[in-house]
Amino acid sequence: MLEMRGVIKTFDGVTALNGLNIQVPQGAVYGLVGPNGAGKSTAIRHLAGILRQDAGEVLLEGMPVFENPAAKRRLAYIPDDVYVFPGSTLREMARFYRRIYPRFDTGRYERLRQIFTFSETRPLLRLSRGMQKQAAFWLALSARPEVLILDEPVDGLDPVMRRRIWQLVTADAAENGTTVLVSSHNLRELEDVCDWVGILHEGRCLLERPLAELQENIVKIRVALPDGVELPPGLSILHRSLSGKLQTLILRGRSEELQERIQAVGPLFMDTLPLSLEEIFIYEVGGAEYGLQDFLL
Repeated sequence: MLEMRGVIKTFDGVTALNGLNIQVPQGAVYGLVGPNGAGKSTAIRHLAGILRQDAGEVLLEGMPVFENPAAKRRLAYIPDDVYVFPGSTLREMARFYRRIYPRFDTGRYERLRQIFTFSETRPLLRLSRGMQKQAAFWLALSARPEVLILDEPVDGLDPVMRRRIWQLVTADAAENGTTVLVSSHNLRELEDVCDWVGILHEGRCLLERPLAELQENIVKIRVALPDGVELPPGLSILHRSLSGKLQTLILRGRSEELQERIQAVGPLFMDTLPLSLEEIFIYEVGGAEYGLQDFLL
């Protein structure tokens, strides 16, 4: 398990992480989401062992990550801006990775040529940003890490390459038990690949749980009631909008139970719609804060 326990980090008196607790289950594809400034990239740099926390613990299977080569050999990190040694080629970086990662799989490196088709001998700094990202995935996937940490990992890639990379990453999680932590603003894309979600806000984790459980506990219901009939009391309403008789409700609770309670008052019309991860995020963080109330209509 990869985890953060009560982590605090400040920069020039500004608190970036405020007692952050995260637990990434082994073998999960965990999406770390939050608004700008929530602390996502700072959290990821701690988990990758780049930053030292002011307080708290950052652990991989109980081992501190910072300045611990034994822990770092078990994880690979792909940042938003890929760093390579000046003048290095992919082939030279592969030799470097073989010395660092004991599980580096030369056979897999060769097989990945079928997906990443650019030259291995061209200096990486002369490649486009998208091709540098591809090179980073080529190396990281060949290293066969136990934990793969990704920060905005597919920005700059075309749709076909994005899909291929996600297929490789999720296959590693499913078949080899690789733990994947990914931060991205593309919540629709994360929804397709993640099975766990953590929502950060102001340096804290508001919640973390399986995505399926999140989607089961927040429901969008459209309902039209007869004149003079009110909704059942005690509903946990996160958002409510009206269009004539038709009400659109965002409710916290189980879909089946909520439908039964509303059905009991005799609605003229009722249907239930699935919520996306993007919609869940907006209402967990606070849709009104972003002026996005109409997003769910």
